[in-house]
Amino acid sequence: MTIDRDIFKAYDIRGKVGDQLNSESVKLIGQAFAGWLPTQSIVAVGRDMRPDSESLAKAFIDGLVEQGYDVWDIGQVTSDMIYFAIGKWDLAGGAVITASHNPGADNGIKLYRDKVTPVGLDSGLDEIRDMVINNKIKDGSSQPGNIENKSITSEWVEHCLGFIQEIKPFNIAIDAGNGMAGAILPHILPKLPLVVEEMYFELDGTFPNHEANPQKPENLKDLATKVLAKGYDFGIAFDGDGDRAGFVDDKGRPVLGTDLLTIVSKLYLDKYGSGEIIHDVRTSRATQELIKEWGGQPFRTKAGRVSIGAVLRQRKAIFGGETTGHLFFTENYDADSGLIAALVAMQAISNSGKKLSELVDEYRKYEMIPETNFEVIDKKTVFTNLKQEFSEGEQDELDGLTVNFPDYWFNVRASNTENVIRLNAEAVDTKTLNSLVERVTTVIQSVK
Repeated sequence: MTIDRDIFKAYDIRGKVGDQLNSESVKLIGQAFAGWLPTQSIVAVGRDMRPDSESLAKAFIDGLVEQGYDVWDIGQVTSDMIYFAIGKWDLAGGAVITASHNPGADNGIKLYRDKVTPVGLDSGLDEIRDMVINNKIKDGSSQPGNIENKSITSEWVEHCLGFIQEIKPFNIAIDAGNGMAGAILPHILPKLPLVVEEMYFELDGTFPNHEANPQKPENLKDLATKVLAKGYDFGIAFDGDGDRAGFVDDKGRPVLGTDLLTIVSKLYLDKYGSGEIIHDVRTSRATQELIKEWGGQPFRTKAGRVSIGAVLRQRKAIFGGETTGHLFFTENYDADSGLIAALVAMQAISNSGKKLSELVDEYRKYEMIPETNFEVIDKKTVFTNLKQEFSEGEQDELDGLTVNFPDYWFNVRASNTENVIRLNAEAVDTKTLNSLVERVTTVIQSVK
């Protein structure tokens, strides 16, 4: 069969169910993944709550088993539970059938190899893609593997609880976005000193209430309204596959990803005293300055789940994160987790003795926009024009285009998962920021 090359993204596999991802294509990907994996033992496979995830997971498992791999079918789980399974039980690899926060008509596959190593285009997914596209699938094993249905929820909950000590009682709201967090949170919430109002905990892969992406402010409106109406301490929102958490403070304001990175960095530097903290190119200057002030060393790298985790491991950093809300923990096999991020953030708030809004106001030294997307056909021309328009600034292309000035900076990068260009910008005050954003926007929109 013909496989659409475009489903193989920078960090994972994503596409439309039916024409791009179906039982036949996913089985081939499972077979190719098995043929690519460097070690022969058990592979863990999980899935999210989308209507077709169960059938696609079965197809992927069939591909692995035909190649001789034993499989743990761990059922409906958050993506970070797959990472945990690989690390705790030293498995050959893992896969989770999910398209994260993408619309319900989409699905996808996140792949990891042994040692909880993410598989992206720069770390093996290109080879798997080429095996599938060029029909280079190895012949099946003469001895098929075995399938074991396995629950790891209790072990996962205990692992996550190990990241916190004693936290204050909080009254909060949690928006699970009809995603997988709604299935796992009920197992851990009774073990925490929290009074929780649950929002959209029902599993529904069609996302009937809002997109399960806490990075977008519009998806936090219901949560913010609830926090303000009930006078809660804060609110937490999870994305569709549960590996990201976003916060709304007690004033109903979305907490930016860079603010969350700052808050957790303080906790980790209090714990370790010093050490490197990995951050992406979109991180606020304030975050970097505070990390230094608290005795740490910020290290800047490319955005993306695959990139941050790899750099964290290579540099033996104590913690890392990106502004989308993915936070990575050395004690979590250098992988990210939405649940652990929520727990350690609560620990940091508790330790501070302050309201979340007070921490945000204290740490946010500059004005920053939420990440803004622009649909652009000719991305190359946009980047060329921006370089010319801002030629007087200090420019680098570590990830997209970053331009620095004494009083402001911006980064523009092409999305690796969507057909858009993403803008991040920061300045010393609102007037300067608005002027900068207007100027950048004019350049981007002038390209037809």
